[in-house]
Amino acid sequence: MVTPVSRSRHRQRAARVAVAEIPLATRRATAPAAAEAAVPGHFLCPISLEMMRDPVAAPTGITYDRDSVEGWLARGHATCPVTGRPLRPEDLVPNHATRRMIQEWCVANRALGVERVPTPRVPVSAFDAAELLAAVSAAARRGDGPACRQLAARARALGKESDRNRRCLVAAGAARALSSAFAQLVDRRPPAALTAAGALEEILAALVVFFPLDDESRRHIASPASLDVVVSILSHGEITARASAAVVLREVASSSDAQCLEAMSVTSGIHDALVRLLERPVSAQATKAALVTAYYLVQSTDRAAASRLVDLGMVQLLVELLVDSDKGTTEKALAVLDSLLLTEEGRGEAYAHALAVPVLVKKMQHVSEMATEFAVSALWRLCKNLSGEGPCKAEALQVGAFQKLLLLLQVGCMGVTKERASELLRLLNGSRGGVECIESVDFKGLKRPFL
Repeated sequence: MVTPVSRSRHRQRAARVAVAEIPLATRRATAPAAAEAAVPGHFLCPISLEMMRDPVAAPTGITYDRDSVEGWLARGHATCPVTGRPLRPEDLVPNHATRRMIQEWCVANRALGVERVPTPRVPVSAFDAAELLAAVSAAARRGDGPACRQLAARARALGKESDRNRRCLVAAGAARALSSAFAQLVDRRPPAALTAAGALEEILAALVVFFPLDDESRRHIASPASLDVVVSILSHGEITARASAAVVLREVASSSDAQCLEAMSVTSGIHDALVRLLERPVSAQATKAALVTAYYLVQSTDRAAASRLVDLGMVQLLVELLVDSDKGTTEKALAVLDSLLLTEEGRGEAYAHALAVPVLVKKMQHVSEMATEFAVSALWRLCKNLSGEGPCKAEALQVGAFQKLLLLLQVGCMGVTKERASELLRLLNGSRGGVECIESVDFKGLKRPFL
């Protein structure tokens, strides 16, 4: 029999165990004045030792805050922290009585700065998730665009509401159901296909919430008909729809699925759409997604995608994007640029751009190891394909490439980057002439011919 005294001891032991198991327990900010109100002990979660906001009762008779106990179980535990008895997520039941008492106490202590705990929304159950996704599939089979749009919006809202809901819907097969619905609606004949337009955009937005896509889901999106629609949305959709389309394409491309990449590479207008998205950005996320997609397309084809992107002005766009971009965008833009410089057309466009060499030299340091790798590689591609005293080498020397490469080797770099940096130094050393390569006093000690 569990007595009040033994239960108190259990709570104290659970608190010690929980703190040891959860180094960064979730802590909620409270108003400074709220600290003056002593929170009753039975309102505190035994795990976080914070006042419960969504109390749930376990079959063991112990009440926890939902976030804390679900976090405990998600970390691989399968027992009640207080009693040590078996516990599963589906065993937890909302403790409405305790939640109402907590809310009443908050209202009574409002003058002390205590905010009322809001009534939590009921989380999605496995049954609810399966029922919702079955309804999506049924509506798609009927070609009912409006119903699909409403149901996809519902799934997206639930997935964004909490990580628990998202996990539940993912486990129920949300990505597969939504991607299948997208493919089915695309295959419908008019007028159903016309009325489904809003549904298709909503399904793409919902898919983003339930990444990663499995093989089956990617194949639904990578069908020729589906890709045509995704690219059309990427080119002509509303801002939010274009961003969703870009992220979905990135997800499919980055899987490195050869079949999907081949289908994407032959989709009409995909290269134009990616370039337009960089010309007229809709969000930082969409810009990065377009760069990743372009990179995988270039890598997966025999330079056909690279030539097409160069013809569309991608090299100029990348150079200008690199002038002022964050770390993630810089890394991705350099990766694409380095790939485009494999082609003679790409190098020609870079030679003709006044900022290409200065930007590459600038990005060799102070961004990241990945950025350094791609910047060195891109500059190496430019300089090694020139004969004699080309303007590219002279410009690289004038903007300080020699000393940056020398410092890079002395600080340390590995593998291909080290080989290309060394070869670049040899190429530039032969063109140095009377150019003062190291102007900073701090680097005077490094100034010497590279042999």
